[in-house]
Amino acid sequence: MVSFLIAYASWSGNTEEVAEIVEETLLSEGMDVTVYRIGIGPMPDPWEFDAIIIGSFTWDKGSTPDEVKDFVADVGYKPENVYVFGTGDTQFGGDDLFCGAAVKLARFYGSTYEPLKIEQSPRGTQEKKVIEWSKGVFQHWRHLHALKY
Repeated sequence: MVSFLIAYASWSGNTEEVAEIVEETLLSEGMDVTVYRIGIGPMPDPWEFDAIIIGSFTWDKGSTPDEVKDFVADVGYKPENVYVFGTGDTQFGGDDLFCGAAVKLARFYGSTYEPLKIEQSPRGTQEKKVIEWSKGVFQHWRHLHALKY
């Protein structure tokens, strides 16, 4: 069975809500999913997963939060299959800084799948966007690994 780790950091609850929708969507596709709130409890071993999904809010003019940076350092290597989502707020910095943490993380990991950017909460029309992105992540992963599985 294909296993995904969803590791996220959340202060306001928005990123946590996105992580929950991603989890529900991947479970409905038959994936094995482990969810880890960054900084809370022992970190799962990233080597045990086929893919990692990292979720982060954006902080301080487009910055990645320290706890997410610490998680990246604790992983200690750049896994091949990393997908990224983020929450942000365009009223602080406009489109240029919107979800800057997600963009930076996707670039750092060389993710070949576009990061998901959510304005504040994933409620309403944005929930559908999260579900579609999550299904796309699975399809993208499956396409890349078609010869293995």
